[in-house]
Amino acid sequence: MTGQQTSAVPAAADIRTVLVTGGSGPSGVAVSTALVAAGFRVVSIGSDRARSEQAAAISGATAMVCDLEDAADVEHLRERVMAASPGLAGIIHLVGGWRGGADFTSQSDSDWDFMVARAVTTLRNVTRTFHHDLATQEGSRFVMVSSTAVGKPTAKNANYAAAKAAAESWTLSLADSFAANNNDSAAVVLVVKSLVDDAQRTAQPERRFPGATDVHDLASAVVRLFDTPGHEINGHRITLAP
Repeated sequence: MTGQQTSAVPAAADIRTVLVTGGSGPSGVAVSTALVAAGFRVVSIGSDRARSEQAAAISGATAMVCDLEDAADVEHLRERVMAASPGLAGIIHLVGGWRGGADFTSQSDSDWDFMVARAVTTLRNVTRTFHHDLATQEGSRFVMVSSTAVGKPTAKNANYAAAKAAAESWTLSLADSFAANNNDSAAVVLVVKSLVDDAQRTAQPERRFPGATDVHDLASAVVRLFDTPGHEINGHRITLAP
């Protein structure tokens, strides 16, 4: 299914296209908005049509709907994206979720399956499907957002940290593939403790959200990656300070 065009920006050959997966969440809206302001044509990908179109209307992106856990649906997404634009400058992968437990043995199978599907399967489907498009585009970027939990996993977040670690490993493998092409493409892991947005602050004014990175700071960091030489960032884990 294809969402409605919500921006007047044309899909012209000189416009660089970036996909933002998980685009209907607060971080997706912030990143999409910043990329549109930087001159990119942004395609915001979500799983729910209404939420995707609402988010795209805010950011100025184009909304498309896809089940990123379904490899065949991702292939269909690629057909739609590439039909509308001749080149792909980047993918910002913001699909996430969190499942924890009270202790190590309470890490349930259902929570594990959820985390693998969200953190690993979606990323794997997207990168395999769009690999050729990114690898052959000069200066392309693939960016995922990971967690400081990978470097310091705890008994309570074993499922989450292990799934994120797998996603990071896959992304670094993608970086190795990019390096072989020598065309300044880069795959990058941005690491945060957590993300926070204005709606969360409004809903919980008593909380200080220690160590959290604002979604707008995440968005600024993403835009900067496109202005940084690929060989300086390819295969890097970059921690964003709050």
